[in-house]
Amino acid sequence: MWHYDGHRFWGMHWFWWILWLIFIFWIFAIPYDIPGQRKKKETPLDILKKRYAAGEINKNEYKEMKKTLE
Repeated sequence: MWHYDGHRFWGMHWFWWILWLIFIFWIFAIPYDIPGQRKKKETPLDILKKRYAAGEINKNEYKEMKKTLE
């Protein structure tokens, strides 16, 4: 019934070993946020710069907040 025919290795075909290795690699190599893309997390200072660039805060507010963050 179960005999070695040259295509099985520890009960699984090579295809399944390759599939499992790819799956394990994907778990550890891909970031958890967005699969396939590596993104740097934004710091509070980055967010402050974006708000200033978008015109949500003025120069004085930017300087005060930046001083607080640093």
